[in-house]
Amino acid sequence: MNVTVIGTGFIGGTLGRALSGRGHQVTFGSRHPESDDVAGDTPAAVTSIAESLAAPDVVILALPGGAVAGLAAEHGTALRGKLVIDATNQMAEAVANARAQLPADVRYARAFNTLGGENMANPMFADGPADMFFSGPEDDRSTLETVIAGVGLRPVYVGADEEATIDALFHLWIALAHTQGRGRRLALRLLGG
Repeated sequence: MNVTVIGTGFIGGTLGRALSGRGHQVTFGSRHPESDDVAGDTPAAVTSIAESLAAPDVVILALPGGAVAGLAAEHGTALRGKLVIDATNQMAEAVANARAQLPADVRYARAFNTLGGENMANPMFADGPADMFFSGPEDDRSTLETVIAGVGLRPVYVGADEEATIDALFHLWIALAHTQGRGRRLALRLLGG
């Protein structure tokens, strides 16, 4: 799968390198591609944001939540019609996700925002991988599951247009990990019979 990751910080780097290491074609979109070593020892490419948006199957937004409006203003035309996974969190805002800042015709998905990055870098716990709850269009569900599993997480589909539910899980993780001081090495798991 051809995946573009916009954002070369801890989350974007972790996701892109994991996907590249599992055989996906990953391109990091960077504001400074000439000096960005985010790909590490993987075969992932680092290009300008505009170049990275040329032909991906999936775009993962892993930049600060407050930067999405600027990205959409500059590159919104290139995002139109694409499957966009919003991994951002707009901290201290009433709405954590960035859906309203994106073009209305993106195929919007919400994932990779409910765990600390170290849990995506090392998703295995004693009883198996951490779960990644996600929302997205039903027609894109299998693609989203492939991307999530490509990071080593177990995908759990919540439904289409359920970003508010996913955001509630983000707030729950923050309350447990930070407010209660349980630490960042904490993940949520769906159990069933």
